[in-house]
Amino acid sequence: MSVSVRRLSPTDIPLLRDLNRLFGQAFEDSIGYGSAPPSDAYLADLLAKEHVFVLVALMEGDVAGGLVAYALDKIEQARREVYVYDLAVDAPHRRRGVATALIEHLRATCGATVIFVQADPGDEAAIALYTKLGEREDVHHFDIPVAPRA
Repeated sequence: MSVSVRRLSPTDIPLLRDLNRLFGQAFEDSIGYGSAPPSDAYLADLLAKEHVFVLVALMEGDVAGGLVAYALDKIEQARREVYVYDLAVDAPHRRRGVATALIEHLRATCGATVIFVQADPGDEAAIALYTKLGEREDVHHFDIPVAPRA
């Protein structure tokens, strides 16, 4: 079964919603990914942004995997880096090159000097994939809370 990868456009809201469901299942966070779905208008606006990359891997028309990445234009040099925020492959399609195809498509189309991604300790499949594709750096990740708006 062959995989085709493409970037979603503002008219691809149903595919984006399918991808969001896949993320909820893959990350075991269906509440976070499904309890407050944004409006179609919000999603269309997001998909129209040049710095937002939402890619899906399709197999026989179904979403087999996908990624969401964000471009960061740098100030120290005229260059761009891209951060992969979410990447998941549906369980039946894992270990078939889907994640690699997604990253390779992003690599070929994002216009960046580097793509970076984080993997959680213990997520051996993700660590193996990213090690195969790039250089590992051990860093610390911090979540800094922001006060809710009044």
